[in-house]
Amino acid sequence: MEQQRNLLFIGLLVLTMFIFWSWGSDRVNKLVAEQQQLEQTVPGAEDELTSGSTIRLLSDVLDMTVTLQGGDIIDVKLPKVMKTQGQSDPFELLMTTKGFVYQAQTGLVDRDGPDAKSRPLYRSQSQEYVLKEGENELQAILEYEAEGVSYQKIFTLERGSYAPKILVKVNNGSERELKMAFFGRLKQTEDNSAIAETGAFGMVASAYRGTAYSTEDHRYEKVSLEDILDNGRKKENLSIPTKQGWVAMIQHYFVSAFVADAQRENTIFTYGAPRENSTDAIIGIVTAPQLIEPGQSAEFKTAMWLGPKDQDKMEELAPRLDLTVDYGWLWFLSIPLFKILSFVHGIVGNWGVSIIVLTLIVRSLMFPLTKAQYTSMAKMRLLAPKMQELRERYKDDRAKIGQETMKLYKTEHVNPLGGCLPLVIQMPIFIALYWMLMETTELRQSSFMLWITDLSVYDPYFVLPILYGISMFFLQKMSPTPITDPVQRKVFMAMPFVFTFMFCTFPAGLTLYWLVSNCFTIFQQTVIYRSLEKKGLGVKQTKNIPSKS
Repeated sequence: MEQQRNLLFIGLLVLTMFIFWSWGSDRVNKLVAEQQQLEQTVPGAEDELTSGSTIRLLSDVLDMTVTLQGGDIIDVKLPKVMKTQGQSDPFELLMTTKGFVYQAQTGLVDRDGPDAKSRPLYRSQSQEYVLKEGENELQAILEYEAEGVSYQKIFTLERGSYAPKILVKVNNGSERELKMAFFGRLKQTEDNSAIAETGAFGMVASAYRGTAYSTEDHRYEKVSLEDILDNGRKKENLSIPTKQGWVAMIQHYFVSAFVADAQRENTIFTYGAPRENSTDAIIGIVTAPQLIEPGQSAEFKTAMWLGPKDQDKMEELAPRLDLTVDYGWLWFLSIPLFKILSFVHGIVGNWGVSIIVLTLIVRSLMFPLTKAQYTSMAKMRLLAPKMQELRERYKDDRAKIGQETMKLYKTEHVNPLGGCLPLVIQMPIFIALYWMLMETTELRQSSFMLWITDLSVYDPYFVLPILYGISMFFLQKMSPTPITDPVQRKVFMAMPFVFTFMFCTFPAGLTLYWLVSNCFTIFQQTVIYRSLEKKGLGVKQTKNIPSKS
């Protein structure tokens, strides 16, 4: 029975994985409308970028391409993160191609913003800015002048940092008052199937890909690309005033984000922008308009994150940005589990060994619950003959059967929920472990041993899934089952083969966890059953209990 419950739990877990998964408003809606009108002028996938129309910024960890038309980031590669293990092609986070657009755009809008009518054409002193040996940061300055007003857009990249900074300076040399607001927005094509991750047998990875945001009143909210576009068609775009916060686009292991300037009033917005043969979903932050008097200047700034989901560094950049490591609704369990995993890794230096140690720690801590579960089940087996006698004696009186059954439980000091409750308590921990291992970017391209050179992808030789299936088969053999129907029994016995096939598509790190967990469960059951046998409650004594007393 306990094995059935364990299989039911695993089945539910797998099923869950596969199913898954005001004036301020008026002001922002006006800005959004203005920005929507500009989409035809923003460099897009269909544009042919001519020589000199872009510049390149290269640090040790970021390789960025920026357009001079508007000063938008249209491509970001990560030189220290390979797209595929063993190859030299860097991972590409932001990109602009014929069929797919993923860009980070910034500009000035409202009444006098240069981006309010058409994107300004900046000039640059160089086409390439490279962080040199011994330097800790590089700056690229784009300049633009119009009607007596000069603008500078300054990009700053620091060594070892995935957090570039953007500063826009405005010097009002005209004789009129200026009014403008700064925006930063992320734009991505709705159909991203061309870059979707795949696992074994061509199955698409189930990790969340979409947008998220955080405000003073919203700790962490997700909005899918489809929802942004649907809400746009219904004229229900987001428009959320906030003092601090961020917006982000999330994918498996990586994130791009704009962080709001906490010194200003900001509003988070979304909308959809139609484009030829496609639609782009947009999420961004816009500041409250600022007045700049003649002869005065103003500065607008934002910080970004463009890289892997490094929880510690993202938390330093902005409060709650680390929540883009999406652990789901059990984040409060997943976070401490990750901290334990990270602590163990600091000692052993191998993420695969760290997973094994974490599994043993968790299973050991839950040993009292496991023992209580098996003890309760053993007692229930001993009561089976008396239960059958009650059913036969009062077969026409269900109420009487219920009364006598409860009386029997009380007399024998047996809790009928004693076998289920420990499992219910353990389930959230198992689910939290699953999501923690799925979202831990440190496992990406991290070797374990021998042929397991990347814990974030499936075992190339399927050895771990096969071993998992064998361990599951032995667990079945150890646990007696009351199933007598031949068809049901065949289905039950086929479960190890079914789950072996499923686990062939899972990341090796996750499969390693389940394999170690099964092996430790076999050990636990052996210890517990021997202890129960000494007390006369063992499995051997209860395997062949007759149906009648």
